[in-house]
Amino acid sequence: MVNVRDPDLMLNYLEVLLKHSNFTKAASELYISQPYLTQLIKRIEKELGAPIINRHRLPFSLTEAGQIYYQYLENLSAEHQRLALQLARYTNDSTEIIRVAVLESLGTFLLPAILPRFLKDHPSVRIQVVEGFPHQSEERILNDQADLYMGQTPETLNYGIHPYINGGENYYVIIPATSKFYQPGRFILDPSTYNLDDLLQEPFVLSSAESEIRHQVNSLFQNRKLVPKVVMVSNSVITVANLAIQGVGLTISAVSILKRIKETPINLYPLDPSLIQIRYFIGAKKDRPLTDAMRDLIAAFQSANLQMKIH
Repeated sequence: MVNVRDPDLMLNYLEVLLKHSNFTKAASELYISQPYLTQLIKRIEKELGAPIINRHRLPFSLTEAGQIYYQYLENLSAEHQRLALQLARYTNDSTEIIRVAVLESLGTFLLPAILPRFLKDHPSVRIQVVEGFPHQSEERILNDQADLYMGQTPETLNYGIHPYINGGENYYVIIPATSKFYQPGRFILDPSTYNLDDLLQEPFVLSSAESEIRHQVNSLFQNRKLVPKVVMVSNSVITVANLAIQGVGLTISAVSILKRIKETPINLYPLDPSLIQIRYFIGAKKDRPLTDAMRDLIAAFQSANLQMKIH
């Protein structure tokens, strides 16, 4: 593979070239000469053995080989950033790095609610966020590859991790406008509107088996002695919600997900928290010594207003 010392620089060159579809204009914006840019692209194509830019038709576009090369540069850039973060723990004595494992669907809500104030109060601390499924985050904590873990459903947490609990949210069945159960002009239905078991026997779109929501949804069906009619599965809880809204099937979703969905005519059927609900936690490996900054981050989590509601 082509030797690239600075993948971010090369990514920028390609993006500007694709934007202008002209080597002279791209070189001008990049403050390099047009011959240099032309020769650089030709050299890369020679080393790869394939063209990376479709330049015979406007606008310029990446060839299939170019798309592979572009993805390679993105991966290389991400690896460089990860390496820099990991080394920072050892190369800068004045900076403490706290590695926080987090569920992606929760990170977009929990992290902004906690980190800005915490980082302002702790200028010598940096946070390294590692997203992943629950089992991946638990393994990182237990193997000392992460310091703290923000997640949901502490009841299912590995025994070797101690949770500090705060806040949560309720679940709703999303009923799209195409469903026979849809009631025009209403948003959040009264639980007495329908028998839950009738809704649960409809076709469902669900998240992948690794997701925390799927574990809870499976338990709900099992406790009611029902088998879900799964018509589609996605790794993304946002995609699942959007597919349900478009009428592919019903789904069960949480407030933090619903708040990120564009307003559209749907009904939300609230589920009894005694049947299924989300509780947030920040966890640490049992018996592992915590730094003062880690204790402060746990305290910030416990004192934050993390109760999600929808109206």
